[in-house]
Amino acid sequence: MGRGRLDGRVVLITGAARGQGEQEARLFAAEGAKVVLADVLDEAGEALAADIGHPCARYVHLDVGREDDWADAVAFTTRTFGKLDGLVNNAGILRHRALVDTSLSEYEVVVRVNQTGPFLGMRTAAPEIAAAGGGTIVNTASYAALAGMATLTAYAASKGAVLAMTRVAALELAARGIRVNALCPGGIDTPMTNPALLRPGAVPGHGREQADAAFRKLVPMGRIGRPEEVARAALFLTSDDSSYVTGQPFVVDGGWLAGADPSW
Repeated sequence: MGRGRLDGRVVLITGAARGQGEQEARLFAAEGAKVVLADVLDEAGEALAADIGHPCARYVHLDVGREDDWADAVAFTTRTFGKLDGLVNNAGILRHRALVDTSLSEYEVVVRVNQTGPFLGMRTAAPEIAAAGGGTIVNTASYAALAGMATLTAYAASKGAVLAMTRVAALELAARGIRVNALCPGGIDTPMTNPALLRPGAVPGHGREQADAAFRKLVPMGRIGRPEEVARAALFLTSDDSSYVTGQPFVVDGGWLAGADPSW
């Protein structure tokens, strides 16, 4: 049996019950890590942990905007697996709304999950990761943090803050053996981007044809991204393959950020 790229590692993944987080949890476990799946979708999270298999995977309830939940989730991880080597701040929400129509309450809801969540996660997890001898933090930002998109004021603002926090955390935590990087996915075929996946009976790939068609003229690669493609990028940033990489945005967008081709 070959050596996994994450053998011996313990990684906590937020928003792990579905979408990118689910694929990250499955891939990390396949690569030898012990994974703690954290989410507010308890039924789906418990089922996924069972499917991946105990003792490799465990589920814990975590509302990323609550300090107490973070303390409990990190304590659960170290109690269950003895340490914490890595964190993937994947949980996020998306709201489409024109700037002038965005209420303060909606803006704050998005910021609470997308920005406050990673802040609390890094602050809570970093001491434990340092105590384990160092490790990694991967924050999920977005293409929208790097390029303007209409109707995404709250989302883009929160993801831009994630990039800024990633850079600062990388500077502060390098001496403690912790690398901090950010994923910047473009359009990815998850329930957040492709609502067809939320319909009863939907299976992976449901509604993908329509999603691919929508992105055909936006993305040079001509399709929406797959969550497993983001998971592989997260694996790279969590494994020793990226041992000299910290403080960086890692764009996974099919070429979207590169610009528009007038021939389309």
